[in-house]
Amino acid sequence: MSHDFDVCVIGSGAGGGPIAYALAEAGYSVVVLEKGPWFTEKDYYKDELACCIRNAYTPDLKQQSHVVETELDEGGWRRRETAQDTSWNLWNGNVVGGSSNFMSGFFHRLKPVDFKQLSTFGPIEGANVVDWPISYDDLEPYYTKVEQVVGVSGRVVDHPHQEPRSTPDFPYPPTTEHSISGLIDQACDKLGIHSVPMPRAILSKPGLGRKSCSYSGYCGAFGCETGAKGSSRAALLNHAVAGGRCKILPGSQVTRLQSDSSGQITAVEYRDNNDVVKHIDAAVYVVACQAVETSRLLLNSTGEKHPHGLANNNGQVGKNLLFAGGGAGSGRLRYADFPAEKRQELRQVGPFVNRTIHDYYVIDDADFGEKQKGGTIDFVHLHPNPISRATRQMRGQDGLLWGKPLKRKLERHFRESSYIKIEAFCDWMPVDDCFVSLDTSVRDKWDMPVAKARLGFHVRNLQVGWYLASKGAEVLKAMGAEDVVSFASGSPPLNLMAGGCRFGDDAKTSVLNADCRSHDVENLYITDGSFMPSAGSAPFTWTIYANAFRVADKIIERLGGNKLQSQSS
Repeated sequence: MSHDFDVCVIGSGAGGGPIAYALAEAGYSVVVLEKGPWFTEKDYYKDELACCIRNAYTPDLKQQSHVVETELDEGGWRRRETAQDTSWNLWNGNVVGGSSNFMSGFFHRLKPVDFKQLSTFGPIEGANVVDWPISYDDLEPYYTKVEQVVGVSGRVVDHPHQEPRSTPDFPYPPTTEHSISGLIDQACDKLGIHSVPMPRAILSKPGLGRKSCSYSGYCGAFGCETGAKGSSRAALLNHAVAGGRCKILPGSQVTRLQSDSSGQITAVEYRDNNDVVKHIDAAVYVVACQAVETSRLLLNSTGEKHPHGLANNNGQVGKNLLFAGGGAGSGRLRYADFPAEKRQELRQVGPFVNRTIHDYYVIDDADFGEKQKGGTIDFVHLHPNPISRATRQMRGQDGLLWGKPLKRKLERHFRESSYIKIEAFCDWMPVDDCFVSLDTSVRDKWDMPVAKARLGFHVRNLQVGWYLASKGAEVLKAMGAEDVVSFASGSPPLNLMAGGCRFGDDAKTSVLNADCRSHDVENLYITDGSFMPSAGSAPFTWTIYANAFRVADKIIERLGGNKLQSQSS
């Protein structure tokens, strides 16, 4: 049976890029449908208004909103439509390459314990904790592949918490480090813990057809103007398109997946830039729209065999939505406390901190309770965005500041200190009250029901988050930082989402099998973070990349193997 393409990928971020790259490299025809525009390096100048205030890279919330439900202290749920309450925005980068264009590139592998949390620590009341259907050993070769193909810089050091590796070091040396890194090392030595260099998906020297980092100081939340950041677009899709077997269709809003009387997908229905309804068919379909929108697309794609949504005959689509749990904190290093030469080093803008602590990845502390899963603690600069930083200085102890008091406070903030932030990551426990459904009372510009996300959380998120943040605060104090604060919150970081279509061996409790193929739909795979049954204790991007490359190999095998290798042999 002939098809328009061998593989149709919906979404072009970290979950879709490896599929398109690997299948095209193996000789198969691939089409990628992306709802956003196709920006390149020249479009990613450092504009705080565009990137962070006016949301130039995400849809207009008046036309494409979501509904968010958050828990009230007195019980029940507060409902917000994001078109009215724009402080809630579940879009993370609707452009070719998706949100991977705007990541900070903090790359941590998961550790073996992440794959066997239930077996290792036992059940947690009120949380849907399960073991993964694959092991760390299954994913390790693909973590390595990401290092080489996407480009990861760093330095492997020997420490008690290092996960197993098949290669001795990263393919690229570390990015240039700020002198604050040395202060963190000294403080950790004082406290008897391990300061570990943090890998980055940023090229420290030219390679893979891309330039190296320019050290502008603007990385997270901004697109990369040199291509050094390993976004799906720069690292994978550009190469896939250049090979001639991958076609990207930007401005393509997929509205539903059509299925036949047997339950298999027969075509993708989408609207192009001119709002014309079109269809594409393929042998295999891969959905990678990021967690909330992937669940929404499946729930909107009803059919004869899927009355409650595609791949949802067990009612699991949208369930067990995940974010990153954890805590945060900050402190300031006053220049006046350092000798003149050190002050100049501290004033530098551009080099990275690149330090992380893994000593508490498993918390074995009798004062905290029974042995349990912990997480990572990363140290980063306060983001340099001047507008948002200045805005936060407008309040004093007695209310709003203006005139000379505001001027003096701004001067102190920007000229007298360096600020260092703690970002602590732990598992967001999967719970029944964190899920995606459809809100039939709110529709988008194409008259499709929007996604409704209920954002319930487990108290364990807060307990571990507070613990990790306090440990990070101890390091800041040992560095000599002042005004040190640390905290945790039940509010999820909306740029880090996963779950909703978890994979597993039991078709009654999972949407996907171990290969990330739908239990219900033979020709459907899901490769964004939706597949994850637990969030791990680090940003998700490296794991999403690695798993997508793993699934790509499964699809290649299904389609008959590498066509180019077989032709040359």
